[in-house]
Amino acid sequence: MFQLFWRARAHNYLRTRLGDQTFRARAADRDAETDRSRISSILEAIEDALHAAELEQSGLSRRVEDVLARAAVTLGNGTDEYLERDALDSHYQDLFSTEIANGQRRLKELATSITHFKFLKAAMLSRFPDHKPANPSH
Repeated sequence: MFQLFWRARAHNYLRTRLGDQTFRARAADRDAETDRSRISSILEAIEDALHAAELEQSGLSRRVEDVLARAAVTLGNGTDEYLERDALDSHYQDLFSTEIANGQRRLKELATSITHFKFLKAAMLSRFPDHKPANPSH
């Protein structure tokens, strides 16, 4: 009996010194909430990137259209306009051409990115069909 007493005391002593080392699993509800949180954070990041790219595309598209309109004004409408064009108009025409090319290049890149983001979103939603987006407005 004395040995049982010492064994219990030793066990209690080790538990207080080392901490309670017993294994405990979390509740299923808590695990499900953790999983939902992880999925939501990934989906939210994809939706934020998609929204930002669409906003950039919309704004850039308007600016490119504006530059195209201004370039048309400096270009003139005469058949021999390029022969009599002022040097300043030619300079602006070159600048507009560069800006238009850069804008159109970026619009192509954005269109590709938007397509990829939409694919990622669709893949996430197909892999986690039970997931309900927290903010369905995106």
